[in-house]
Parts: sequence; structure tokens; C-alpha cells
Amino acid sequence: MRLSPDQAVRSTILPKWRAYLFKPVDGASVAAFRILFGGILFWEVLRYFSHGWIERYYITPTFHFTYPFLDFVKPWPENGMTIHFAVMGVLALMIALGLFYRLASLLFCLAFTYMFLLDKAYYLNHFYLIVLFSFLVWMIPAHRAFSLDRRRLHMQEAPVVPRWSVLLLRAQVFIVYFYGGLAKLNSDWLHGEPMRMWLAEQTDFPVIGSAFTSEWAVSFFTYGGLLFDLGIGFLLAWSRTRPLAFILAAAFHLLNARLFQIGIFPFLMFGATLIFAEPDWPRHVMQTIRRLFIRFRAIAHGPRGPRANDQIAIPATSPRSSAIVLAFIHIYLLAQFLIPLRHLLYPGDANWTEEGHRFAWHMKLRDKEAMLRIYVTDPRTGQTWEVSPAVDLSSRQIDEMSTRPDMVLQYAHYLADRFSAAGQARPIIRVDQQVSLNGRPYQPLIDPAVNLAEIPVSLEPANWLLPLTIPLKAGEQAATR
Repeated sequence: MRLSPDQAVRSTILPKWRAYLFKPVDGASVAAFRILFGGILFWEVLRYFSHGWIERYYITPTFHFTYPFLDFVKPWPENGMTIHFAVMGVLALMIALGLFYRLASLLFCLAFTYMFLLDKAYYLNHFYLIVLFSFLVWMIPAHRAFSLDRRRLHMQEAPVVPRWSVLLLRAQVFIVYFYGGLAKLNSDWLHGEPMRMWLAEQTDFPVIGSAFTSEWAVSFFTYGGLLFDLGIGFLLAWSRTRPLAFILAAAFHLLNARLFQIGIFPFLMFGATLIFAEPDWPRHVMQTIRRLFIRFRAIAHGPRGPRANDQIAIPATSPRSSAIVLAFIHIYLLAQFLIPLRHLLYPGDANWTEEGHRFAWHMKLRDKEAMLRIYVTDPRTGQTWEVSPAVDLSSRQIDEMSTRPDMVLQYAHYLADRFSAAGQARPIIRVDQQVSLNGRPYQPLIDPAVNLAEIPVSLEPANWLLPLTIPLKAGEQAATR
């Protein structure tokens, strides 16, 4: 009986693909990822407490820039946010230790996602990445090795995980790097901005800082960053180039940590690159350390007999395939490949309009400065006055809003609703928003004639934005510095 092409695929390729994804591999690498992930997040929670960011960002402001259709997401009242962060810290430690791992990772994923969605003024690419990682960590059985759960539950099975656990984390890291490189393929970046501006502010960098104002340094960092992001995923994926890739990644992220104020991101990303090493790499490291310890002990106290159970056998049996898991893997990856491209659905430059800029791995692409003035007009009397957002917002919220039109629109609606709730006529709200992108002269971004109180909040392209009309003159800027 001759099979149709569709039947042939289902009878040959799909079973092989399923067997490949579900083949058991050593769970040591995902366990190491779990430990690093939990440890870094515990450190981040401590930073929020030590810097007073919890009160500054979530308790003091009276208005928060929620995401579309998520207006119901509000901060906890009173000391609720402080308690929330304390619980996140405990959960992060539990993830690192592998203690009640499944419950802890699920609760942390929900808690961090809630915090992330409270205010888009505090959007960071690495916070979005933490949301994704925390979801994947919950999905992956990363507690089968190096965990307290293994001891608590008296796990007898070998510490293995299905291969898809490793591959899914690798794919996520690859996507972040690769799309970060694709985003750099824009005119401003290729002309050296904003890297030229940033390097000019770092001339006090040890040893090489004095060279940062030279054009060769600008080109090195500009095109080096571009090539790194586009190529590092491929170098990590190939075993022959993997050692070089780890060295490049370490140098790249350490340099970023020193040059730019980007928090835990360099450490998170470098830690994540280790998932590309062989799944049993932590055991080799531990065995090497153990051998060195035994040698040192033998020199100091004489030789001892061999220690049993230095090697952990990894069975070759495969777990039963799951259609649900397979469907999830492919749907998740498809979403991760498509979501960063949504900015292509909007006209204009996303670095200028900000439409589609979030969730697209557009990292360190632009330097924007802005001057924003908000005017309210009473339609009955024609009286106009300026409103200061400092009454409602934190300084960081104001800084973020000043360059992001969607946040300006949200705040305008908040002001209009507040006047209407007080029994007054719904006011006319116009803004004078002057923005400089990558050192260009200031030009208006929002049409100053538009009444923002009448513009609906929508995911559709904003026709009330003015296009970027001033070209970049990077050569002239470099000459004047």
C-alpha cells in the first residue's frame, strides 16, 4: 500500500523528531541554569530593597501606565508591594535550591509577571526575558539534579530531562541575541549613532577610555556589537566554535556591565549562554574540582581509596511522547519568532514612534531626549493652563513618558477622566512634545493640534504622530565633539 506524502511524513519524520526531542539527557545543565537564574533574581530583589525602588516605583506614584486591556492590574495597597517583593525573593531562593520547585517556580512566574505588567514605564528587555525564562523554568523539570527536592522526595530515578528542555532554553537565548542584531540593521546604528554619543561620555574608562572619541573605536563597538549579536548564537550552537563563543560572550557582557547601567542583564545573559554547553558540563566541573581536592588531600594526608558513585549513569530510555508538550514547544517558538517582527506592521521608524518597540529585543538602539509640556483647556471658558505631571508620577515615569507617545496619550486620558469625574466638562488636552533622536535637533513627535482626550487608546497605527524628518548627520556631530 502506497502512502501519501502526508502519511509518509507522519510515519517517518514526526516519530523521529518526537524521539529526538524526548531523548533523555543529563539534567545537570538545566539545574545549573535554575541555580544561576534563581540566584540572580534573588540579587535583583535585594537591589530593589536596598535602593528603595519598591516605594519609589510602585507605592508613591498615583498613576501607573498599564498595558492595553490590562487596566485591572494595580499595585497592592499599603505595604502589599513590599510583601510582594519579599515573597519573590523567597521564591527565587527556593528555585535556586530546588525546594518545592514546581510550586515555587509557578508562583514566581505569576508574581514577577504581575510586577512586570504594573507599569510599562519600567519596561526593560531583561525583565521581559525574565518573564519568559520563569515560564520556561516552570515547564522544565530542572529539579531532577542538584536540588533539595531530590533529597526531600527521595528521587531514585536518574537525574535526566527530555532533550527539549535544553533545546527550548537554547532557542530562547538564540532568539534574543539574533533579533537584537537584526534590530541594529538600521541607518542610525550603521552610521555610528548612538554609540558615538555614548562612548564620548565614557572617556574615563580604564586604559582605553581616551580612545573612545576616535572613529575607529566607534566603528569597532558599532559593528562589533552588530556582528556579535547576529553571530554569537551560531557560534554557541556549533561545538567547534563554542569555546571561542563563551570567551567572546564573557568579554562582551563584562564590557557592557562596565560601560552601561543595565543592571543584571549582562550577568543573566552570560549565565544563560552556558546552556549551550554539553548537558553534563556541571558534572565535569564538579569532578575536576573533586579530583583537585583529592590530590591536595592526598599530598597533605596521604592517599585514600577511590570514592564510589563518582559517575552517575544516564539511562537511554525515552519518556512517553506528549502531544501537548510538542504542540506547546512549536507554538511557543512560533510566537517568539513572530512577536519581535510586529513593528513592521506600523509605518515609520519604531525608534522614533515607539510603535512595536517593546517585546522586539530592540536593545540599546537609540538615545532620546525630550521636552514635554501638557496643556489643558476648559472647553466652556477657553481658559488654558499647563499641567505638571510631577504631581502624579515618579521622575522615571516622567522621563519615560516624555519620549513615548502611547504613554502621553494614557496620561492625557487620565487627566481628562479626572476632570470629568470632578463634575467638570471633559477638557481639551494638547501637548508640545519636542524630541531629539540620536543627537538630531529637536522636532515635534505628537501633533500639537490634536486633542489627545478624544483619541482612543488603540493598537492601530497612530495617525496623530508626526514623522521623523530630520536626517542624521553623524559626521558633523563627530567633528563638533
